[in-house]
Amino acid sequence: MDKYGLLFLGLAGAVPAFSQQKPNIVVILLDDVGYSDFGCYGSEIETPNIDRLAENGIRLRHFYNQARSAPTRASLMTGLYPHQVGNGALGKVPGYPAYQGYPNQNNVFIPEVLKTAGYFSVVTGKWHLGQPQGSSPIKRGFDRSLNAPFGGYYFSSDRSLKKNKQPVYVDNLYWNDEAIGFDDPRLPEAWYSTRLWTDYGLRFIDEAIDDEKPFFWYLAYNGAHFPLQAPPETIDKYRGKYMEGWEAVRNRRFAKQLELGLFDAETPLTPRNPKVPEWKTLPQEEKERYDLQMAIYAAVIDEIDQAIGKVIDHLEQKGVLDNTLIILLSDNGGNGEPGIEGRFQGKNPGGAGSSVFLGAAWADVANTPFFLYKHHAHEGGCNTPLIVFYPNGMERSVCGSINKSYYGHVIDIMPTLAELVGAEYPQSNNGVAIPPMEGQSFLPLLKGRNLHNDRGILVEHEGNKMYRQGKWKIVQEFQEEKWRLYDMEKTPTETEDLSAAYPYVLNYMIGAYFDKAGQIGVETELDDFVVGKWYSPVESYFGE
Repeated sequence: MDKYGLLFLGLAGAVPAFSQQKPNIVVILLDDVGYSDFGCYGSEIETPNIDRLAENGIRLRHFYNQARSAPTRASLMTGLYPHQVGNGALGKVPGYPAYQGYPNQNNVFIPEVLKTAGYFSVVTGKWHLGQPQGSSPIKRGFDRSLNAPFGGYYFSSDRSLKKNKQPVYVDNLYWNDEAIGFDDPRLPEAWYSTRLWTDYGLRFIDEAIDDEKPFFWYLAYNGAHFPLQAPPETIDKYRGKYMEGWEAVRNRRFAKQLELGLFDAETPLTPRNPKVPEWKTLPQEEKERYDLQMAIYAAVIDEIDQAIGKVIDHLEQKGVLDNTLIILLSDNGGNGEPGIEGRFQGKNPGGAGSSVFLGAAWADVANTPFFLYKHHAHEGGCNTPLIVFYPNGMERSVCGSINKSYYGHVIDIMPTLAELVGAEYPQSNNGVAIPPMEGQSFLPLLKGRNLHNDRGILVEHEGNKMYRQGKWKIVQEFQEEKWRLYDMEKTPTETEDLSAAYPYVLNYMIGAYFDKAGQIGVETELDDFVVGKWYSPVESYFGE
């Protein structure tokens, strides 16, 4: 049993916790990290700290995001669908308030709710929630923040206020809403963003710990968003490990998922994208380039895991780990942008100033065993790995378990936290009426209790649509006329379309989708979207 397991027996040599009763909360959101990119979800990437959270927590097999960065963040922070918040799309679609591209005022953010229960709230990392339009961390209830409005960099040497010609919000950092340069004297002389978000978040929460106040920390890493960059020594750990190619790595990840019990032996692995070439057909030079591309991606995730280990160790040393709820997830599926080959630019790929994208060939691996990517409504686009760790609040019987029957959604995080701390969710914000929370608390799962699981949940992004209710899920990808129907208990990898076999179920589900879409403000006739070069029609995967 590792040291985290000892916490449940009261034997770990941590500093005794002070008398604070309310739990601390750390929500860790990753960016563009695929379903299988942690060891505990099948990966070969070294993630021992994330794996330990899973070994002493709960993993959910199906937990849905909104398939894109800002829409997911809007849902997570408010407990509402992104269309209700104004973030139905990543950017602005003129004339449509549900797609204005930044949060409106018809909502409250998690720290605004937790403040009613006496919480000290901290955010470090990528914000992407309307800072240029005035929706900044401090204005939305956080007490301390060090954030990037959008992300897009890892090294302090990549850009600076003196060098860049970009709009000020793109490249600046913000300290409690104050714009600061990359070389601000309050920061280290040279920094890597994953470590920066971690170190300064720990400083901020120490203020709460010293004052014996409960804290909420929203730790929003910009990894593994492009441009992928990592320290050279971490990249070197993985160079050469991907020379066997994407088919072999994907098959091995799936075999590990079966061994872990994430999926049953009869579950089929989805085909790879038909546009992806066979590895054996590539010239040696391309193989070496793709190997390095994936090594850089693996290094970014490795660095995140090391940082999470630092968070765990710090909380343990402070005597508060056993009283801290940690939730870990990703904002969307692995990223196939801008196409199959990704991007590989710069004199020193993976270093400051370079531009590396993972691309769809390796994103097929990241999203094992699912297909399609970020943006999309199939599982590869909108199913996130989710780990919940809370020593004081979990029954020992569920520690290390994988819940395959319950499906959750990012709208569930707000009601879970509000119930956990006894916070009051308001009916209005500054005199403006706000909708009730759309999600449901998943706290009963931590006690080993089942949740009634036949509610409907919806994802819509760029015309890609899905609706799930109970075991049934329907999907219609943008510019495809066909709605597909899946039995997620029988084939959780969406390899068997049952729309012809169960037309009555299909019609019911389509009606339920449009009813819910109308309620939350989805514009069902919008068609001002572009299909990415990574996309292959669903029918082409299965030879229809």
